[in-house]
Amino acid sequence: MKIIAFNAASTPLEAENTLQIANDAELADLAASGALQGVERIELQFPKFTDGRAYSQAVLLRRRYKFTGDIRATGDVLIDQLVHMHRSGFTSAVLAEGVDASAAERQFARYAAFYQGDVLEPRPLFAREAALLEAA
Repeated sequence: MKIIAFNAASTPLEAENTLQIANDAELADLAASGALQGVERIELQFPKFTDGRAYSQAVLLRRRYKFTGDIRATGDVLIDQLVHMHRSGFTSAVLAEGVDASAAERQFARYAAFYQGDVLEPRPLFAREAALLEAA
């Protein structure tokens, strides 16, 4: 996951094919209207750390709408959220003001594996290990 310090963040719509999606937006309507076509980056907003709707949006964008571009978290993004954001389908995050980017990078080294499946690896740990044993 690409971590971007608050002061290093560029303008929200720096990329030509960037789409900002509000937390209350209906993704089905956006997909049906063709708004996701040709988009390279989608920015999802965390207005405060207790608002987790962007997690659901990221999962839906990856699984249901097969979006393969950059999904960026913006707003009140804190260190303890980053691993879950990554597992939900986010590929980049702009940290909240005052959050240390180097401390955020270290967060990923704390967890070597997860039992449950996620957007990145849908199989649970036991299925991944069983596949390794079968391949050997």
